[in-house]
Amino acid sequence: MYVLHYSPDSASMAVRMVLEELNLPHRLQLVNREDGSRDSAAYRAMQPLGLIPALETPEGVMFETAAILLWLADRHPQARLAPAPGDAARGDFLKWFFYTSTNLHPTLLQVFYPHRLIGPEAADAVAQAAHARFVSYLPALEAAAAAAPDWLSPHRPTILGYYLAMLLRWMGSFAPDSGLRIDPADYPALHRVLAALETRPAAQSVGRHEGLGPLPFTAST
Repeated sequence: MYVLHYSPDSASMAVRMVLEELNLPHRLQLVNREDGSRDSAAYRAMQPLGLIPALETPEGVMFETAAILLWLADRHPQARLAPAPGDAARGDFLKWFFYTSTNLHPTLLQVFYPHRLIGPEAADAVAQAAHARFVSYLPALEAAAAAAPDWLSPHRPTILGYYLAMLLRWMGSFAPDSGLRIDPADYPALHRVLAALETRPAAQSVGRHEGLGPLPFTAST
């Protein structure tokens, strides 16, 4: 059985939704982000940086959100949550999946946690600069989604779809007057993917449990 070390509305959300999508037996282990649990020797043995999520599997512990998602898709190919190795579409999928994991995700963290990079006197400038970079990455993804490939389409769930839906949910959570909010509705092709995913039983189930509301990806729009 899988054990997901998670916290509500954190990066574990996409992993949890994929576990539900795959209908895989799993147990949830809540990680309290406030009591120092992430710095314990036991948790650091699973996730060296103390970040969330970590996934215990029969083959060992997985960490890093993108790695977990890709591992699950490849380990359970029957659900077709990603093109399988050898599939002609695998290359296109991988380049956009890693485009997301190496550009969007870390840049988003700089928007939310600028103090991790610099002192408080420059935190606002870091957040604004990171926001501008995040926005600059979206047109290329919008164009990719507009072509409606199987790996990023409103017609089927994929790990890239869930990953992007989670990131865009967070960027839509800022107050409109903050200058940091991104409205997914400004990206129609991506918005269609988000709107379709949030109707899935997996998204609805996790949304209820984590208090994300009935429209976890588009309510902010």
